[in-house]
Amino acid sequence: MTPPKADAGALRHWVSEEPFDPYSIEPLSPEQEHYYLASQWQLMWWKFKRHRLGVACGVFLLLMYASVLISEFLAPYNLHSRHTEFIYAPPQSVHLFHEGEFIGPFVYGTNYRLNMENLRREYTENRSEIYRIGLFCRGDTYSFWGIGRGSLHLICVAEGGSMFLLGTDRLGRDVLSRIIYGARISLTIGLLGITISFVLGIVIGGLAGYYGGVLDLLVQRLIEILQSFPHIPLWMALSAVLPVTWSPLLIFFGITIILGLLDWTGLARGVRSKLLALREEDYCMAAQLMGARTPRIIGRHLVPGFMSHLIASATLSIPTMVLGETALSFLGLGLRPPITSWGVLLNEAQNINVVALYPWLMLPVVPVVLIILAFSFFGDGLRDAADPYK
Repeated sequence: MTPPKADAGALRHWVSEEPFDPYSIEPLSPEQEHYYLASQWQLMWWKFKRHRLGVACGVFLLLMYASVLISEFLAPYNLHSRHTEFIYAPPQSVHLFHEGEFIGPFVYGTNYRLNMENLRREYTENRSEIYRIGLFCRGDTYSFWGIGRGSLHLICVAEGGSMFLLGTDRLGRDVLSRIIYGARISLTIGLLGITISFVLGIVIGGLAGYYGGVLDLLVQRLIEILQSFPHIPLWMALSAVLPVTWSPLLIFFGITIILGLLDWTGLARGVRSKLLALREEDYCMAAQLMGARTPRIIGRHLVPGFMSHLIASATLSIPTMVLGETALSFLGLGLRPPITSWGVLLNEAQNINVVALYPWLMLPVVPVVLIILAFSFFGDGLRDAADPYK
């Protein structure tokens, strides 16, 4: 089609002067409009909800961390309660029926005898004694977070009975109660350690990626030196420096700082690589021309651009902290009694005779494995959700 010829006195154009309405050309449905106007965090949440395994692991981790707030209430017995008549008692079974009659949850009584041939303690069920298991009942007295004393427990057995669902240790202490109390230390040390690691990784990696040059060169060589050392021997060497005269609380913070100081290298490299790319963006240059200082540019403009990736990295780094504390305590160089953690509990079960004769003392390894797997799957879900447009 040939356009009309322009008049000799004026140059005609085909630009409409009417206001442009994009919805008049291709109207958006309410769902499309809700999607296109969503924030980054909304897009991440929608993508993460479709990762069912990640959501399930997130709920599991949330419940685990919520349990450390009420460990005294959840544990059937006090942390330091000793039952000298039930030393190395095996796990007891919970029953619902007795001789075909429904009674509800209960445990049978226990008979004890010492086998003089092999000097082993032998426990058998006494089916003539029935002890019901109750909910929200009174039991051992405990100190709740040092605020006040209480005796209310989630579950407990009737007076005169015993309920050791995971058995007892060499001092007659309930293994299940000690695992519940140990979660408070083992899970908390991961959060505190990752906080230290995050601060160091973002600051050091951010400065190296933003400035580059000699500073970047020195930081990269330092990271390579730290990563060249085997983790376990380095942890052992640093933890051995802690004075044995320190209180358990100081040792707890010392182990936390050690784990945080040694785990920042991977995060620092990730932050550096991101900032090397983002510092060339137009909005970063505009902030520089407007006189913004380096901390503001990094903290307000660059880091939020990949905050979702940092969150995913944190969830994958916390298991390393938990494993580090467990390994050090298992080797006897980490936390020590009276502090109770999963590593301390495993340290008491490293004798081969204990493993062969009393295998239930190895049960503290089960929550360690579950927590590691839950964090791994939860981190995978967050990592996939970090890129909603993928």
